Amino acid sequence: MLRALLEPGHTGTIQRHWEYICNHNKDKTKILGDKNVDPKCEDSDNKFDFSVMSYNILSQDLLEDNSHLYRHCRRPVLHWSFRFPNILKEIKHFDADVLCLQEVQEDHYGAEIRPSLESLGYHCEYKMRTGRKPDGCAICFKHSKFSLLSVNPVEFYRRDVPLLDRDNVGLVLLLQPKIPNAASPVICVANTHLLYNPRRGDIKLTQLAMLLAEISSVAHQKDGSFCPIVMCGDFNSVPGSPLYSFIKEGKLNYEGLAIGKVSGQEQSSRGQRILSIPIWPPNLGISQNCVYEVQQLPKVEKTDSDLTQTELDKTEVLVTAEKLSSNLRHHFSLSSVYSHYFPDTGIPEVTTCHSRSAITVDYIFYSAEKEDVARQPGAEVALVGGLKLLARLSLLTEQDLWTVNGLPNENNSSDHLPLLAKFRLEL
Repeated sequence: MLRALLEPGHTGTIQRHWEYICNHNKDKTKILGDKNVDPKCEDSDNKFDFSVMSYNILSQDLLEDNSHLYRHCRRPVLHWSFRFPNILKEIKHFDADVLCLQEVQEDHYGAEIRPSLESLGYHCEYKMRTGRKPDGCAICFKHSKFSLLSVNPVEFYRRDVPLLDRDNVGLVLLLQPKIPNAASPVICVANTHLLYNPRRGDIKLTQLAMLLAEISSVAHQKDGSFCPIVMCGDFNSVPGSPLYSFIKEGKLNYEGLAIGKVSGQEQSSRGQRILSIPIWPPNLGISQNCVYEVQQLPKVEKTDSDLTQTELDKTEVLVTAEKLSSNLRHHFSLSSVYSHYFPDTGIPEVTTCHSRSAITVDYIFYSAEKEDVARQPGAEVALVGGLKLLARLSLLTEQDLWTVNGLPNENNSSDHLPLLAKFRLEL
């Protein structure tokens, strides 16, 4: 391992640059690696440009509960009093219009994080995890860029659904760009941190379905379409996994899929049970299309004599049987800001790196412009307003990160890297 060659006190800075992406030609997406080059994208007055950061900032309580992951770090680097100024410095430096933060510890949020971000011109919304978990998700946005239309927290824990006994949460905001002399569109921004457990793909998929149902409800417009969506978070799933593919392709046939294969975090599925059909029970109130459904009793024609309970039960069973399907769907055309592999070498990008692993689990997904997704499967159901990706902050390889002693380190104070993207909304 490379880290064995590093001195314990090794310091250094990692270099990340802006990759500018221009869609002059759909078949040739141009990426300019030079941070000094401005994007040569078509420009017009009828546009709204904004930037989004997604960042798992590593809750101090979780750091201390999982200290075995950070044995490569010098102890002073792990203190919150050292880490928070570094995290704040990163946020100030990148100056994103929207922040989607995960692992935001409640006491630190109230005492330091929120006041510091408010002083930088952000409005902050926060959803703490349920149960006794002291951290949660925050979405913060610049007052100068957006007005807040609605706040929609999502709790994945359900007392009446045994499957959903975990305390993860999501948060969905509806934001209105502040645009003078223009019709005001809206943008839906979602943030989540799905369950970590690599062996519980059934819970991860159900949590994702619950988040998508809330997004569908919030982003739905009067004409039946959806406003543009940005969905950020730590999805605890790797690129190309069934969960990741479901987000991007809008469909997943999970028949015969082992629950430990859903997120792709571990290779062996020996001894694992197969996902049940359906994954979640009907009383969750979410369809296989990941939308809220109204619970309807089967329609039974009235006869002279009342139907017996047995007959009613039979009718119920028939209706349920018709609905059983191993196909999940959603109606968004979502693209990933990142491509997850370096084009020249095929080496994976990583978003998190500590003593046990270096992988990608963090994402920014967004509603792609219709012409950009025309050839993607499921595009026929994509009733989505599009965003254009202008630029992204480059990611790194595992080897890059071990040259600065992995994460956290002297300069980077989480075990995750911040993801950053610049978007354009055509008006």
